[in-house]
Amino acid sequence: MLRHLRLYLHFLRFSFSRAMEFRLDFFFRVVMDAAFYAVQIAFFGVIYRHTVLLGGWNHDQALVFVCGFFLIDALHMTVFANNLWWLPIFVNKGDLDYYLVRPVSPLFFLSLRDFAANSFLNLLLAGALLAWSLLRLPQHLEPGAILLYLALLVNGAFLYYLVHLAFLIPVFWLHSARGLGDAFYTLEKYAEKPDRIYSGWLRRLLVSVMPFSLIASFPAGLLLEGLQVKVLLHVLGVTALAFLVVRAFFRLALRTYSSASS
Repeated sequence: MLRHLRLYLHFLRFSFSRAMEFRLDFFFRVVMDAAFYAVQIAFFGVIYRHTVLLGGWNHDQALVFVCGFFLIDALHMTVFANNLWWLPIFVNKGDLDYYLVRPVSPLFFLSLRDFAANSFLNLLLAGALLAWSLLRLPQHLEPGAILLYLALLVNGAFLYYLVHLAFLIPVFWLHSARGLGDAFYTLEKYAEKPDRIYSGWLRRLLVSVMPFSLIASFPAGLLLEGLQVKVLLHVLGVTALAFLVVRAFFRLALRTYSSASS
């Protein structure tokens, strides 16, 4: 564990020094994500001009959900996204060989080696927006409830990474440019909306098999509507199961991998 932590600190130092060499890209990402945040907030603002409640939440409550998703998305972009972008390329070109021979878990190295320092300011911006949305709430929130909510957002970012990775692993068999990555980017839109607007088989699918609604919507519900142990255990249980399934899926894929030397 300590060895992995030291290695990750080296990843961080290298990523920040590299980001400072490309300052235009650094500030462009800030502007791009700030525009995305503004559009999403405006989108929900327009919706609440025509309704009082959406999925059982008023405008202030919906903003907590939206800003919580911003934080999850920023965590994903900062910690995981660059690494997942390169995974299909490494597989198709045979460059994955260089990572399989390292004396560390291949999944750890491939998932965390590139920390997107140029997205770090966006992570701070998302955190500031989340604090703003929480301060807007008229209801009193206990410190413990807020800490649990923040922990569940981190869990949501991890679950987001696992689902994204699951859609990329088929590249080992398909040898396509992005695996099923395009399907993931289409389906992730479900995570940007409150889970209560879905019903029937679609909602059951989004809270279990493809758990996009567990990423940001369920954490917001546990904060805004009070702790429900059954719901909390469901979120944690699905995350743990997703980790075990994706790790096994990745190991299976490695067994079928044809390296550049084969």
